[in-house]
Amino acid sequence: MIGTRVRFGGLQNIVQRQFCSSLHPKRFEVAQYQRIANVATASSLISDTKTTTLPVSSRGHRMFSSINYLRGDLECTAGTMNDVKQTIIKKLGIEVGYTPFVSTREHLVKYVPQSVSALPPRSMQDSFTSAIIPLTTDKILKDKYVGFMGNVRVGRLMEDMDMFAVWVVHKHVLVPDLPEGVSLPYTFVTVLVDKIDFTDLVPTHDADIRLSGHVSWVGRTSVEVVVWMEQKLHGKWRKLTRALFLMAARDATNTKAAFINPLVPANEEEKVIFDGGESRKKRRIQMQQEDLLKTEPNDFEQRMVHELFVKSIDTKSRAFNKRILPPGYVWMEEATMANIVFSHPEDRNAHNKVFGGFLMRNALELSWALAYNFAKRRPKLEHISDISFHHPVDVSSMLNMQAHVIYTDLHYMEIVVLADVYDAVTGQQTTTNCFYYTYSVAERLPKIMPKTYHEAMYYLDGRRKFRYAMGIDAPTAASSPSAAGTTDTTKSKL
Repeated sequence: MIGTRVRFGGLQNIVQRQFCSSLHPKRFEVAQYQRIANVATASSLISDTKTTTLPVSSRGHRMFSSINYLRGDLECTAGTMNDVKQTIIKKLGIEVGYTPFVSTREHLVKYVPQSVSALPPRSMQDSFTSAIIPLTTDKILKDKYVGFMGNVRVGRLMEDMDMFAVWVVHKHVLVPDLPEGVSLPYTFVTVLVDKIDFTDLVPTHDADIRLSGHVSWVGRTSVEVVVWMEQKLHGKWRKLTRALFLMAARDATNTKAAFINPLVPANEEEKVIFDGGESRKKRRIQMQQEDLLKTEPNDFEQRMVHELFVKSIDTKSRAFNKRILPPGYVWMEEATMANIVFSHPEDRNAHNKVFGGFLMRNALELSWALAYNFAKRRPKLEHISDISFHHPVDVSSMLNMQAHVIYTDLHYMEIVVLADVYDAVTGQQTTTNCFYYTYSVAERLPKIMPKTYHEAMYYLDGRRKFRYAMGIDAPTAASSPSAAGTTDTTKSKL
């Protein structure tokens, strides 16, 4: 797991929130402010809101939450993403400016709740929030987001979504016995990003982007957050993407798990969303049980591996070690790309660890470069099916990121990116993160041929990830390939 760049929230009440549609907050007349306050503090925002059933995608998944907490002409409830950052820093009591030594938070441990019963239950409405990326008014900010084709760098948006998910968790947390002026005694870390779906809309660099989200499921010490992103085009907000983040609640010193407020659905729709979180929890348990690092492939998968092996040898010579690449195939070992990334203090979170969004951005951009190079044409990102955080990454670490095309089907390809912390002195590498991406192009792609047994496991893992992302069959296991590909000396030939 890696600690995210947390951004504390929790303004005293919703009337005090900063509503905005641009970089600078608007000034309201008294009557106008009162109108907004009345709207924002309506007694039952959820039950009084008329909801509509969202269209179901071809893969059977609802793309976005249909709960509409925004009323009237309100553009956002938390200001800009920079406003969110500054609020979190203030609430956490973080010192501005980098120092190799992080200020101790041991004095906050005594305020950590000792049981779930000590915390009041919360609803999804309590954690709902939204923030703006003001691309129309902030030209300096725009330069950081624009790509060379004039579109928005999706990697930058992934950074913002990761940060925003932490903000949502802070909106959910309420410690009633916390004295005024005392920082929140929690640390929230990103465990994994369950799934990110993309619409066909390509974000542009000259229109504002809005992030919205709320807590969708809560365990005793973990919380699931749904985040969706929209862009304002021709006066209307249009959906770009939707993601599910699983966060872990830790104590102030990030040394042990901490209890978090329970979530109580306020109506039937919230109950459906909450039940979906329970289903995803069960799926994750199933995935762990069926992980290819823990159990052998099923019968069908074993036959598939053997068929690939037979296709790649000369059956006439009866020699198992003479490999032949069949027409229409590419060796997996040739469909790869790597990059060395240095992390700096500007990439840190509140705990002087590398910000998870920084890793997500670099991994995504490397995967896109590999997809472009493999397909020889510009690819479209369809899904991010799984992002896992295994170990924290220290600032000043040297990261070796390796991307591999591990599975293709028609005009789709599945790419895995491994992030390894590289020790230049010993030469050792420790895998800290795994990222899975599904891309598509207009033309049919060559098939992938594994050479070694560990590449065959990549192949099966990629197939599982692809079929789950596309909604082809029921969720099944997806292994973390960190142990399978750490060293070439342990490769076994198929």
